[in-house]
Parts: sequence; structure tokens; C-alpha cells
Amino acid sequence: MGMKWNRRTFLGGLGATIGAAASGIRLFASSLPQSAKLSGFGGTGNVYEELGVTTVINGQGTMTMLGGSLIRPEVEAVMAQATKHFVSIPALEIAAGKKIAEMLKLPDGYTAFVSSGAAGAIQSGLAGILTRDDDSLIRQLPDLAGMKSEVIIQKSHRNPFDHQLRGTGIKLIEIETREDFKRALSPRTAMMHFSNFANATGQIKVDEWLKLSKENNIPAMIDAAADTPPVSHLWDYANMGYDLVTFSGGKAMRGPQCAGLLIGRKELIGYAALNNSPYEDTLGRGQKVGKEEIVGMVKALELYLNEDHDALTREWWKRLDTVSHEVTKVEGVSTAYFEPDIANHVPTMHIDWDPRRINLTPDEAHQSLRKGNPSIVLERTEIGLGMNSFMLQLGEDKIIADNLVKLFRAHSA
Repeated sequence: MGMKWNRRTFLGGLGATIGAAASGIRLFASSLPQSAKLSGFGGTGNVYEELGVTTVINGQGTMTMLGGSLIRPEVEAVMAQATKHFVSIPALEIAAGKKIAEMLKLPDGYTAFVSSGAAGAIQSGLAGILTRDDDSLIRQLPDLAGMKSEVIIQKSHRNPFDHQLRGTGIKLIEIETREDFKRALSPRTAMMHFSNFANATGQIKVDEWLKLSKENNIPAMIDAAADTPPVSHLWDYANMGYDLVTFSGGKAMRGPQCAGLLIGRKELIGYAALNNSPYEDTLGRGQKVGKEEIVGMVKALELYLNEDHDALTREWWKRLDTVSHEVTKVEGVSTAYFEPDIANHVPTMHIDWDPRRINLTPDEAHQSLRKGNPSIVLERTEIGLGMNSFMLQLGEDKIIADNLVKLFRAHSA
């Protein structure tokens, strides 16, 4: 029979597990020396080509559909270290959370949890609020009998990712005004949810939403999945007083694509962890994060915090300038620059053209680039194409420019 677990056993057993982990016993060595050549699958050095899957030049950004971002070599290295040992996952999560809290200089009483992306953080965070450390309620989800059952959200903040909230069994109560909020409050209200990228579209802004939560003693979660850069967002919302904050790890931070961060009050983070893997019979059992991803996320965050972000931004603008300089040589083509206010707050460019001079629809342009060799993915807009450059590799800005020029000239009137 397995040990009965709850928040007390989860925390109480950490001394022994951390001590065992600290002993440094090496259980397994790599079976493949660094100098040896890989045989079989992967032997060519391009696993995607071996599988018949086309790699793409990514001018669209950190899209999950394209694999997020490219992790750094240093992250790969620490993940490889993590493969060589067994470890208590709960102990590792707590230790990683403490390290992350120290790196981000989070307020007293806050910590972090490495989740399966921002989506996993959203669901686990809410599940913990609903069940606290009651193991019978944890097993019961998404049946909410005996629990609170509603989450308040602004109508303009609804998006596909609130499916993670609904997955717990709760009902979303949509509001638009402050008066709506007052009417929506009830004994069934478990949490208030804020989608940060929609801050400009809702009547109640990010600071007032938090104020309302404090006045009514209701936990507030903010989804900031793609909201770095700027790097300060990693601590801004905790410093404001939000109870839970979610981030994707595999976007600008360039951590493992299957990792994310749930930052928040220690008690709520503890409850979220109890609703997650490695614990069985939990709603989050399928949101497994491996030991490799946990340590990889810590390293990715360390690297991200130490980057020269101003220099990176200058490089991203320079890459867009390279593309703009070439494509605007084609008569009828124009470009315009902007930066999204919050999510994916990086240099971005629109590429438009006069349909009287270039006989090409945005969809045709998008598909032609996508099906080309090399395959190039840009954003399709209503009147043209859009792109950012922060996921491009060395020289890919020039490749994009050359292929766009060929495409436009081939369809010039």
C-alpha cells in the first residue's frame, strides 16, 4: 500500500529526501562517450530530416505550434546532468522554487513552481485554491461538490487558454463593469482571473483588479504567459501583490518548451503542487514535468536574467531593418514597425504591398513561403505579412529578405 500523502507529509518528508539528493551518489554514467558517433536514428545529425519533417525558418516568434523557442547549449548541458541521477521530484520542485524566488528577489512569502507550461500553471494554481491540502477534494476534482465553483473574469479577457480554468470544473462568470463585478460576487467565488495581454481591452485594469481582489479577500491570478520581455515582468506582478502569476518557460526565456512557472504565495504554491504530478489521482497527473525540465528551467532563467537585453533588442531591430531594406526596393512594397504593448513585446514589422502592383494575396504569400525551400513561417495579416526576428538564427534575416524579394518580383504587374 502506498503512503497516504497530504500537505503535511509532502513537506515533512523533505529533510530526508533533500539529504539523500545532496549525497551526490552517481547512479548512472553516460553510455555514449562524447567522442563516439551516434548510430541509428540521429546518426545523420538531423533527426527531423530522418523523420521526413521539414524544419522552418521562424519569423513568427515563440509559437507553441512551431516548438516555442530554441534552448541554449548551457540549458542542454544541465538537463544532461539531470539525466544521470534519480531524485525526489517534490524535493526538487521545492528547491528549484526557492532558487527561482532568490533569483527573482520575490517578496517574502512567495516562491515558485516549475509547471508544464503556463497552461499547466493556470490549472494547477486554480486547483490548489479549490482543494487546498484536502486529499479527498484533490481526488474529487473536477467534481466540485463541497467546494467553491466560480471564477470571475472580464468578458474581454476570455481566450482559448481559459480552458485550463474550466478543466477544473468551475464556471466562468463574465463581467464588463465594476457594477457587474459587485453583482458577480457570491459565496461560490473561488478566484479572480486576469489575462494580462488583454489589459488594454478591459474596463478594469491590472492594478484595480488586484485592488478589488484584496478588498473582497478573493485570490487573484494573472496569466502573463508571453509577457517577457521586459524581464521585470517576472517580478512586477508578485511585487504588486497578485497571489498567483503564470509564465511560459519555452518562450523568450528559452527554457524547455514543456516547462513554465507558477509564481505565488507559498501556501498556494504548496496546494498547487499537491494537485500535480508526481502525485497520482490528481487532475494534474498528466501535466508531468521531468527532473530535466525542472533544472533546465532554473538554468534558462539564470541565463535570461544575466542577458544584455538592450543589446538583444538592438539586434532584433537590426534584423528587421535588413529585411525592410531589401523588400522595399520592390516597387509597391512598404514596411512599418511596432511593438505589441504587452505579450510578445519585441520589435515587430508589417510588410504590405500595393495589390495593383503585386498580384498576390496575403494568404498566397504566406503559403508560398511556407511551402518553399527553405520553409519560412511569417504571420499572415489581413493586408499583408507580419514578422518578428527574436527567434531567428544567424543569417536567417537575409534568407527571409531574399525569398520575399523573389516572391514579390515574381508577382509584380
